Amino acid sequence: MDTVKPSMKAAKSSKFARTVAKLLNVGAATGISPVEKINDDEPKRSEKARRDSKSRATTLRQSFNLKDDQEVLEKRVALEAMLAKLFASISYVKASYAQFQYAQSPYDAEGIQAADQSIVHEFKKLSELKRCFVKKQHYCDPCPEGSVLSAEVQEQKSVLKTYEIMGKKLESQVRLKDSEVTYLKEKLHEVNRQNRSLEKRLNESGQQLLSGPEDLQPSHFISVLRLTVKSIRSFVKMMIEQMKSAGWDVDGAAMSIVDVGCYWSAGKTDDKCFAFESYVSREMFQGFHLPFFSIRSDYRLPDNKRGKQQLFFKRFTELRSVRAIEYLAQNPRSVFGRFCRMKYLQLVHPKMEISFFGSLEQRSLVGSGGFPVTNFFASFAEMAKRIWLLHCLGSCMEPEATIFQAPVGSRFSQVYMECVSLDAPLSSEAEPVVAFTVVPGFRIGKTVLQCQVFLSPDSTSN
Repeated sequence: MDTVKPSMKAAKSSKFARTVAKLLNVGAATGISPVEKINDDEPKRSEKARRDSKSRATTLRQSFNLKDDQEVLEKRVALEAMLAKLFASISYVKASYAQFQYAQSPYDAEGIQAADQSIVHEFKKLSELKRCFVKKQHYCDPCPEGSVLSAEVQEQKSVLKTYEIMGKKLESQVRLKDSEVTYLKEKLHEVNRQNRSLEKRLNESGQQLLSGPEDLQPSHFISVLRLTVKSIRSFVKMMIEQMKSAGWDVDGAAMSIVDVGCYWSAGKTDDKCFAFESYVSREMFQGFHLPFFSIRSDYRLPDNKRGKQQLFFKRFTELRSVRAIEYLAQNPRSVFGRFCRMKYLQLVHPKMEISFFGSLEQRSLVGSGGFPVTNFFASFAEMAKRIWLLHCLGSCMEPEATIFQAPVGSRFSQVYMECVSLDAPLSSEAEPVVAFTVVPGFRIGKTVLQCQVFLSPDSTSN
């Protein structure tokens, strides 16, 4: 028994030693160090593990962030696509409404119905967009980028259609205005025709009422005098316009007629006009008191007063209803024609005519017995006609009309004078004096027709 026990112990010890050696060998083969070495490398293993863990966490977070950004971008693109569709629909509704308005005038039943259907259809699309937005179904669009481009194209087409309709509407309004202008021109032509007819009837009626010189009254002379003054001012206005066009110094020309110190308002155009009216009246009314302005005629005046009145009344009636330029064309050698030639050559200076028209052709034509067909001469002839009629009418009245003017420097009298300037001091304290006569006055028996005067501001007396 004693010999057996030691051998068994030895066997067990040998087996344990082999097991330990095997474990050590396995550890060496797998890279596992002995216990002491494992304890020494523990900090290095922990640091590496932490780095690996941190790297895996960072990669995981980046993966999640990419997924979040992609989702936000997709939602943004989908929302932009929906907004583009919304604006495209609104533009389409505007275009359809513009078409709806355009079809109303002129009335187009088919156009109105088509526009109405388009508006209703687009409202349904807008309602569907609202429903998709509320239920967030717009995020399911498979190609939002294409939807945005398509919607923008549709919006531009709608805007272009709106502008086209507006252009058609403006063209329609232009055509309507053109029609109105044409209608008004025709109406104006008709009114002018009626006025000429009424004027002719009035003249004929006046001639019928005035059967002879015995029917004349001072009121007839006053009516002709008003037309005469009006024609003088019309001619003066044209003459001043010609001066300005020719580069004249209008103020200097007015000063050559009367002293500039006579004017109340320096540089005032109306005051300058009175100076030119004075010049024209002085030249045109010169010789008014003489029969036919002392023009030689082919016939002698009757010796008796009755025959003389009848002659002047005849000349008055034959020219009263005719345009001056037409009468001159038909009767170039008449007494009135000679009167026009004499007064034109006397009134219009050669230098004035050259500056106005660049030559003396009109003056040469008038001097040779003809009459130019120009607006300037037509205005002059009309003024000459009124003065001639006034002369004939005054010569056949009983008593005969006489002409007078206020002397320069005379005191202003409201009985014989009418002041043309609104700036003149007509107070009770001051008694202004006459600077010059603008239009002469007339006496018919006890009736006095005031002369028009311009008063001097520098010469007043108490």
